[in-house]
Amino acid sequence: MSTGPGADSAPAPSTSTPEDPVKPAKSSMFSSLKIRNYRLFFLGQVVSNTGTWMQRIAQDWLVLSLTGSSTAVGVTTALQFLPMLLFGLYGGVLVDRLPKRPTLLVTQSSMAVTGLALAALTLTGQVQVWHVYLAAFVVGLATVVDNPARQTFVSEMVGPDQLQNAVSLNSANFQSARLVGPAVAGLMITGVGTGWAFLANGLSFIAPITGLLLMRGRDLHAVQRAPRGKGQLREGLHYVAGRPDLIWTIVLVGFVSTFGFNFPVYLSAFADDVFHAGAGSYSLFNTLMAVGSLAGALLAARRGTARMRVLVAGAVAFGTLEIVAAIAPSLWLFALLMIPIGMFGMTVNVTANSSVQMSTDPAMRGRVMSLYMMVFMGGAPLGAPIAGWITDAYGVRAGLASGGVIAAAAAATIGLVLARVGNLRLSVGWHHGHPRVGLVPREREQLAAAA
Repeated sequence: MSTGPGADSAPAPSTSTPEDPVKPAKSSMFSSLKIRNYRLFFLGQVVSNTGTWMQRIAQDWLVLSLTGSSTAVGVTTALQFLPMLLFGLYGGVLVDRLPKRPTLLVTQSSMAVTGLALAALTLTGQVQVWHVYLAAFVVGLATVVDNPARQTFVSEMVGPDQLQNAVSLNSANFQSARLVGPAVAGLMITGVGTGWAFLANGLSFIAPITGLLLMRGRDLHAVQRAPRGKGQLREGLHYVAGRPDLIWTIVLVGFVSTFGFNFPVYLSAFADDVFHAGAGSYSLFNTLMAVGSLAGALLAARRGTARMRVLVAGAVAFGTLEIVAAIAPSLWLFALLMIPIGMFGMTVNVTANSSVQMSTDPAMRGRVMSLYMMVFMGGAPLGAPIAGWITDAYGVRAGLASGGVIAAAAAATIGLVLARVGNLRLSVGWHHGHPRVGLVPREREQLAAAA
C-alpha cells in the first residue's frame, strides 16, 4: 500500500509474501541500457568503480608498507565503514530532502578531490599513515550520502518497470570492476608505485561527473522530495517497522551479511592453513567468486522482477553451499564451489536491494535504503571478529560451516514467517509431467475444495 506521494513509482503490495501470483513481463538482460540517462550513469560507473577498486588495493598496500602492521590495514578499513554505521540513517534523511543529481555531483567531486590529494602526498613522498586514515574517513563520510543517493537515483532514471534490471546491472558493473581493478592496481603498484593508482582513481571520477552533467533532466521520473521537518528519522524507522515485507527482508540481509559474507577471514585461512597453497590460491578463490557474482547479477538482470521466494531460496542455497564448501576435501572442489556461492550471494544482494526499493514510497526511499545499506555494510565489521574467533578456536572449516548454518536457518525461518503473514501453504504436485514445489494462498485451496 502507498502511504505517501509518488505512488505511481512502484507502490508496495498490500501483503508481501514469498509467492507473487502476478507473472512479470520478461525482461532482456540489458534492457535498462536503452534509457539514455541510465546509459550515461552506467558508463561513468564502469570507470569509477574500476578506480575505486584500484584505490582500495593501493590504500591497503601503502598502509602496510608504511607501518608493517596488518592491524593498521584493518583500522583503515574500519575508518572507511565507521561513518556509515554512525551517520548512515541521517544520510538517508538528507537524501530524501535533496535533489539526487546535484547531490551526487557534490559527493562524487569530494571523493575525486580526496583521491587526488592522496596521490599528491604519495607522489611527493610526504604521505604519512594518518593521511591515509583521514582520506579513508572522508571517503566514508561522502559515502554516507552518496550511497543512498546513487541507490535511489536509479529509480528516477529508469522508472519502476526497469528498476530490477538496472539494480542488477549496477551489481554486474561493480563485480566487473572487482575483476579488473585489483589486477590493474597490482600492475601499477609494481610498475610505477601506489601514488599513480591514487591519481588514476581521482581522475576516474571525471567519467561519472560528466555523465551526470550530460543527463536530460526532462527524462527523469519526477519524485516529490520530503519537506524539511522534525522527526523524519523516526518517521522512516516507523515506516519500516510497519511493513513486514521490508523489515524481514532487511533482517535477512543482516543475517547473511553478518555471518555469511566473512570471506576475507575464511578464504585466506583455507588457502594457507587447510590447503597450504599460498597467495595464488587465495587470489584464485576471490576471482572465481567474483565470476560467480557477475553471473548472478546478469541472471538477476534477465529475471526482470524481485520476488521474495527468490530471495529466500537464494539465501538458503547460499548458506547450504557454504556448509558443503566447509567440508570440501580438495582445493579444486573448494575453488569450484566459489562460483555458485558468489552467484547465490549476489542473487540475495540484488533481489533484496531491488525488492526494498520497488516496495518503498519514493518520499521514504532514501531513509529506507540508508537503513538497508547500514545493515548490509555494517554486518561485516560486526561479523568478522565473531568469524575470526570461531576460526581461531575451532578451525576455519567450523567457522565457514557455522556462517552457512546461520544464513540458511535465518532464511528458512523468515520464509516461514512470511508464508504465515501471507496465509500461504506449501504445495507439492505435478505440472506438465514434472514435480513442482511452491507456496499457494490458503484461500485458493479452500475455494477449490468448495467447488
